[in-house]
Amino acid sequence: MKREKAQVVEGVLSVVVNALLFAVKLWVGLFTGSVALMADAWHTMSDSLTSIFVVIAAMLAAKKPDKEHPFGHGRWELVASLLVAFILAVIGYEFLSDSISRFQSRESVSYGTIAIVITVASIAVKEVLAQYAFYLGRKHDNAVIAADGWHHRTDSLSSVIVLIGILVTRFVDGLWWMDSVLGAFCALAIFFAAFKIMTQSITKILGEEPKQELIEAISREVKQLLGTDLELHHFHLHNYVSHQELTLHVILDKALSIKNGHDTATLIENMVKEKFNIDATIHIEPLGEQK
Repeated sequence: MKREKAQVVEGVLSVVVNALLFAVKLWVGLFTGSVALMADAWHTMSDSLTSIFVVIAAMLAAKKPDKEHPFGHGRWELVASLLVAFILAVIGYEFLSDSISRFQSRESVSYGTIAIVITVASIAVKEVLAQYAFYLGRKHDNAVIAADGWHHRTDSLSSVIVLIGILVTRFVDGLWWMDSVLGAFCALAIFFAAFKIMTQSITKILGEEPKQELIEAISREVKQLLGTDLELHHFHLHNYVSHQELTLHVILDKALSIKNGHDTATLIENMVKEKFNIDATIHIEPLGEQK
């Protein structure tokens, strides 16, 4: 399954499942008057909305490079991830404000058995969706699918908090503040997901330092390819999501001809593409003349 197809599959599945969960959870929230359950329901609905971004981003990212975008359109995935984070932050703020307001007015809620049943079912379904999204995100190194997975996970965790609160109120009297506190916890879980998604996406957009493991692996492959150690340095990785560009410097004997230097650089570039699926560009420096 190609990364864009995987993104569409996960996105469509998320839209359908979350829309159904939203309808059921909102009905229970309205029936009981619980701000925590309604916050949980709208958190679920936000999953459907952001999954639409997931599908749209997949379609845009799948476009081939063109004159205006020679490195492709893969970073649409990162743009979509930032949109997901922004929507989550707005939703979190709204429910935090509502929870504080209800706490100040000392509103209480009486939960029923139906609330427990629906909340347990929601936890199970959302965790399954989260695990599936994390699996596809890891397999295809896809940031936007992973972001959607975090959205599912925070929805599942917020439902766990709601469930705990519901169970506690069934055995302890006088906890009028429980629903407001649960709503606030749900809002904080949403804020955490937004922060996690945003920092990961911004890191990729700003540029990443290649991991030491990658540098060491390339150095080992170069030694095996050429039968000698070459001084490789000045590594820079440019992540365009659908592909990666790597630039590095190689120090060669200045007595080599231009053709021999070019052939050596080409060998290394082809090896990096074959072994690591990264497009490399190499700058050659003459031995003994580094500044």
